[in-house]
Amino acid sequence: MNYISRIFRRRGFGVQSPFAFDLITGVIYQRTPYYAYDALRRQEKQLAPEKDNHWLSEPLRLKRLLFRLANEVKADTIVDVGVPAASSLYLKAARLHADYIAATSLDELFLETDQPIDFLYLHDYRHPDVVEDAFRVCAPRATQRSLFVVQGIGRSRAMKQLWTRMQNDERVGVTFSLPDVGLLFFDTTRFKQHYVC
Repeated sequence: MNYISRIFRRRGFGVQSPFAFDLITGVIYQRTPYYAYDALRRQEKQLAPEKDNHWLSEPLRLKRLLFRLANEVKADTIVDVGVPAASSLYLKAARLHADYIAATSLDELFLETDQPIDFLYLHDYRHPDVVEDAFRVCAPRATQRSLFVVQGIGRSRAMKQLWTRMQNDERVGVTFSLPDVGLLFFDTTRFKQHYVC
């Protein structure tokens, strides 16, 4: 049933919200290659021998989705919490002038006082407690235009429960569950709704 639901959502069938329809058809399932894709692919392979096993562990479609999402929300501040991976190249390339902050744990998450977070990528799903702590620290810094991307929302019972808590957070508006990640938008002027894509 979930698979069938995703098939129809790819083309926006049954989606009434113009915001959600545009995001699903124009960003999430957009197939046109971006100008930077080929160069980024070459760069990540070039850097692979210097990196550990996690560097190339994320699917290519996820890295390209992150690029499109960061570009779509016009992020000025991008925070990347998790094991260093090639997705960092895609996030940096999407918004060349954005402040990019990477952290493998909360101890490394250094944010200036009252610095808003436009885009947060949480991809340490093997440690749900780290994901939850990072969400707790970063959510108060979200603005109406903020987007938090959570990888591995279905990887474990703990992550499924955490994803549900995040969706129900009063600061969160529209949410999307994709096969690889969950998207949390913080624009509470929109009707709170959850989409499975």
